[in-house]
Amino acid sequence: MLKWIKIEFSRTKAVNKLTKVKNSQPFFYLSCDNTSQMQEEIKNRIQELEEKYEAIGQDLKSYLDGLLISNVTTYWDYIALDTLKTLQRPKTDFPDELIFIVYHQITELYFKLVLHELEQVGNNGKIIKANGEDHGWKKSLDKDFFIARLKRVNQYFEALTKSFDIMVHGMEKEQFLRYRMALLPASGFQSAQYRSIEICCTDFKNLVARDSRHLFNSDKESSLADMFEHIYWKQGATELASGKKTLTLKQFEVKYTEELLDLADDFKDKNMWAKFKSLSTSDQKDPAVIKELRQLDINVNVNWPLVHYKSAVRYLQADVKEIAATGGTNWQKYLPPRFQKRIFYPELWSETELEEWGKKWVEEVLADSLK
Repeated sequence: MLKWIKIEFSRTKAVNKLTKVKNSQPFFYLSCDNTSQMQEEIKNRIQELEEKYEAIGQDLKSYLDGLLISNVTTYWDYIALDTLKTLQRPKTDFPDELIFIVYHQITELYFKLVLHELEQVGNNGKIIKANGEDHGWKKSLDKDFFIARLKRVNQYFEALTKSFDIMVHGMEKEQFLRYRMALLPASGFQSAQYRSIEICCTDFKNLVARDSRHLFNSDKESSLADMFEHIYWKQGATELASGKKTLTLKQFEVKYTEELLDLADDFKDKNMWAKFKSLSTSDQKDPAVIKELRQLDINVNVNWPLVHYKSAVRYLQADVKEIAATGGTNWQKYLPPRFQKRIFYPELWSETELEEWGKKWVEEVLADSLK
């Protein structure tokens, strides 16, 4: 049992030392040179706590009683490590399936971070007081906040893109082609978080399939539901033989259509392009702002699809025929950026850049421009 004992007091030296003893061995010393300052700090903290809990109609003493009996926070409890390690449930005994699962889970966690940043930008950023109190969203968007949050989003996507070699070269092809058959009809196509990121980034019309965009180019406002029926990703989930919707798409639509349409309506006036347009004219011309938006466009619509295409070619491209992806998704036409020409911010690109969309040249131009 730990005990506090007084071991020395000297008025001449103004030293009052305490030690914490366990098994007669000193644990640490506390000098009174710091005692009065510490006591004052503790007093101030208690006063701040009283004000905080009084403001919400709570009794501080009850919370202090709870603190006395609470366990300290550990790393493994804070991040729910034991639970996290139970969330990988392979469908087969092929060892490389664990790699496949873990990487996709990591990807979805990064997507969660991206959506966290986009929500903050869409609502202009939170007002958090020094005591931790949430005072809601700010009334307007600050340019520096916009740049900083977009930079975070770009860093998340770049981390994913650079680590995707794990999926391209980090698994045995023979194992993948076997265990993937146990995953049908599941597909990464069904990532609702990725669809949500796209919706939060741009005006919804920019997500309409390329061959259907002419239907929504008039000045007349089109309904989100109408545009959703022609959204580009549905073309990537049609059966290769019949052209009909795959079970993968049907499942996805049943589970997420309403949720995604609600999100599209919510972000209609606060997607990243709308927030860009809410900035002052001078802020819209800031090279740092434009650079982050262009990089976001490249990361989501070129780099991310291209690394998937590279992976698909490695695992699904055969000498004689192309192997269908899980769920039968039409990856050959769905993944290459040059086919869809899906672009979040066409106004920020030149005609040549738009024409060359999806080629390595665009990445090189982006790196050299706006320095």
